[in-house]
Amino acid sequence: MNLKDRITVVRGDITEVEAEAIVNPSNSYGVMGGGVALAIKRRGGEEIEREAMAKAPIDVGRAVVTTAGRLKARAVIHASTMQRPAQRIGVEEVRLATRAALREASKHGFRSIAFPGMGTGVGGVPVEEAAKAMLEEILHHLSQEALPERVILVAFDEELFSAFKRALEEAGD
Repeated sequence: MNLKDRITVVRGDITEVEAEAIVNPSNSYGVMGGGVALAIKRRGGEEIEREAMAKAPIDVGRAVVTTAGRLKARAVIHASTMQRPAQRIGVEEVRLATRAALREASKHGFRSIAFPGMGTGVGGVPVEEAAKAMLEEILHHLSQEALPERVILVAFDEELFSAFKRALEEAGD
C-alpha cells in the first residue's frame, strides 16, 4: 500500500471527525483558551482541559493524552507547539509537535488520528509551510510504524484544505 493512501484530507470541524484520537496543538500549560483548543473544550467538556493542565508542563516536542469527554474520539492528544498561550512559533515547532502526536498515537495503539493545521492559527505559521512540514513528518512516521493506520488532516477553511491537498500531492513516498 502506498503510504499516501493512509492519509485523508477533509474540510470540516475536527471535533466532529470520526477518529480514535484528535490532536490539539497545545501550549505547555495545557490551557485551552483559543482556536482549535477552545473548540475541543467547548464541544468535549472542561474535563479535557483539566486533565491536560494536570499533566502539564508539556514541553514543545512532547505530547500527552487525555480523555475526549463528549467528543466522538476516544482521546485527545495535546501536542505542544508553544510554551505560552498565543505565542508566535516557527515551522520547526510544527514538526516537533506533529512528531510527538504521532509517537503518542502509536504508543497508545490508536488506529486513526485527526490533525488540524498545526501552528496555523495563533502560532502564525503560513499554511503552506505548516502543511508541508506536517506531511513530511507524517509520511516519515508511517514509513517506520504500523500505527496509526489512518491519518486525517482536517482543514477548517478552504486555504488550509488546499494547502494540505497540495502538500500531499507534492510529498514523496
